[in-house]
Amino acid sequence: MTIETLSEQKCFGGIQGVYRHQSSSTGTDMEFAVFQPAEAAKKPLPVLVFLSGLTCTWENFTTKAGAQRYAAEHGVIVVAPDTSPRGEGVADDQAYDLGKGAGFYLNATEDPWAKHYRMEDYVVKELPAVLANNFPVDLDRMGITGHSMGGHGALTLAIKNPDLFKTLSAFAPIVSPANCPWGQKAFNNYLGDNIATWGQNDASALVETFGWSGDILIDQGASDTFLETELLPDVFVRACERKSVALTLRMQEGYDHSYYFIASFIEDHIAWHAKRLKA
Repeated sequence: MTIETLSEQKCFGGIQGVYRHQSSSTGTDMEFAVFQPAEAAKKPLPVLVFLSGLTCTWENFTTKAGAQRYAAEHGVIVVAPDTSPRGEGVADDQAYDLGKGAGFYLNATEDPWAKHYRMEDYVVKELPAVLANNFPVDLDRMGITGHSMGGHGALTLAIKNPDLFKTLSAFAPIVSPANCPWGQKAFNNYLGDNIATWGQNDASALVETFGWSGDILIDQGASDTFLETELLPDVFVRACERKSVALTLRMQEGYDHSYYFIASFIEDHIAWHAKRLKA
């Protein structure tokens, strides 16, 4: 559980840090970012995990979303892991939507991906243990959110692990990867042609099976160019309706898929999680 501090800066009275450790899940070094509000020096605080999307790392969210101001106001530690394993010897692809930066937060079963692409184990099992051993976190009050591919990860990992993640939201998530080009490409490569394993990593299929005991918040840009081909929010809406899951889907007029969109609504999400985690 030893971590290396890569950087730490004072930010809104707290500390924004970037750290690295050797991961037993992926067999690689993994980097992650943590923002600790000032009050974390006095007591353990609730945690919000943010999963980034395709091509991203922890850096996109940490530097572009403006989350630190609101995390400081609401007394929430914000954690941003990487999107995939990286390093020499890690399988990759020239396409942006497969390989490094495109881990899809699942455990790959197919070669050459299975050796390192164990992002589900990393986020669900290893990262919480690393946090508990090195930061003043209250893991009994942990929520998760994410963007695009990271929104897919937030939904699937929370639905499968409700004892770990108590609150759930997403920005423009891929809600039915088994039925869109991004997801089908990733699933075919990482999981093979066994369609049964696809459903275990598809948010719409999972909510139909397990439901969700709390409520869910999703923000989606109405001018998102990926809306009709990759994101398919209506599929998740119908699945939640069939299971009587309390979903709030906010279609935000004029907004696209970018971090300008995330920065516009990250305050709402942090406040939403904080209210529920502190209840």
